[in-house]
Amino acid sequence: MSFSLRRFDLREMLRCGLDLRRVARDAGTMEEAAGAIVRYLYDSFVDGGEHECALVRFYKTHPYGGLEPELKVVVRERMGAAPNEALKCLVLLATAGAEPEWNSRRLSRGHRAIPLPSPQIVERAPMIAQLIRQMGLDLDSVVSPHPELMQGLEGKTYNVFYVAHALGSEAIPAQDEFVRPYGIESVLGCGGVNLQGELYAAILFARVHIPQDTADRFRNIALDLKMAISSFAEDRVFATADAPTPEPA
Repeated sequence: MSFSLRRFDLREMLRCGLDLRRVARDAGTMEEAAGAIVRYLYDSFVDGGEHECALVRFYKTHPYGGLEPELKVVVRERMGAAPNEALKCLVLLATAGAEPEWNSRRLSRGHRAIPLPSPQIVERAPMIAQLIRQMGLDLDSVVSPHPELMQGLEGKTYNVFYVAHALGSEAIPAQDEFVRPYGIESVLGCGGVNLQGELYAAILFARVHIPQDTADRFRNIALDLKMAISSFAEDRVFATADAPTPEPA
């Protein structure tokens, strides 16, 4: 079943939420579930035979010490030194899009693993900072989570990440390299915090204008997304390099 971001009604919202849980059902890791989710979202939002999204991505924060070896190399190269094992990183867990290289997280040039050493550094990445804030969190709680700060966050209802007009927005970087050439009109994401206190989000970069009503309905999609990935503990995040992505049934 296909949907449109421009007219995403209640029936479609309910169908989409059920489908998100279904496509992730047989995944063995969070990465496999995220891969099925971004592929479903990319392929389902179609109007007139055209994909409404240029790119759909799934991100998750993860401690440096728990990253795959190749991601640790990425982080060390970005920081110029080996960081503390507890350093939070924003990891690209899955991606689907219009370009061939946008369909494998390992082919991403600049977003595979982004270190988050301090709120001040995060402020220099405006999309990440806005994502965190619009999800209802503050930068400190993501960069340096403490048990007393994270207590109760997992059960919170989170807002969406929504940029109605991407062109010219300070929250969406790469205006000349991405927004203009691919006709990105709006950006919409949803997510939350898992049981381990890690932030996760699926983000849609749309070539159509997304109205406020659609953004509001994605608050409900966020709950379905949470259910789709809630069973994966931190030792079941990454898939092996040759693990297949579950195909939408």
